[in-house]
Amino acid sequence: MHLREGEQILKIYRHHPTPFVYHLFVAILGTLPFFLVLFLFKESFDTKSFVIAHIVILLAFALVVTYMSLVYWLDKLVITNQRIVFVDWKFLTVKDEAEAFFREIQEIQTTEKGFLSHFRIFDYGSIIIETASAHVDIEFPNAPDPEDIRRFIYHIRTP
Repeated sequence: MHLREGEQILKIYRHHPTPFVYHLFVAILGTLPFFLVLFLFKESFDTKSFVIAHIVILLAFALVVTYMSLVYWLDKLVITNQRIVFVDWKFLTVKDEAEAFFREIQEIQTTEKGFLSHFRIFDYGSIIIETASAHVDIEFPNAPDPEDIRRFIYHIRTP
């Protein structure tokens, strides 16, 4: 993302941490079968091989968590004084950037996760910014306090 002349970054939003903790929990559950298989076949391993197998599983888990973390936390919604830019990392080598100038914004929709969104730890959802052109819609999932982001954008848009 490159800033234009006279453009200043006003706010940067990243994903809410609660959904990441859920994905981290799923990754932990995904490693448990490997440790279970090691436990069931521990008699067929000598001590050194048993320890090395555990280390290999832990290293693989650490790599998966690191990859998940980078892809999750590199996504950001940047609000400048002229436009909104969403940087969406699909993989560590592939990213998409979508931008919407304030004058092109038609509608901003937000969705939150029901009653629990009244609590800050669960106050996340999606924000969809629709523009005048049909091909540029910005959808920022797992946004922290989407209503606050929407109010901030409307506050900036009004002169």
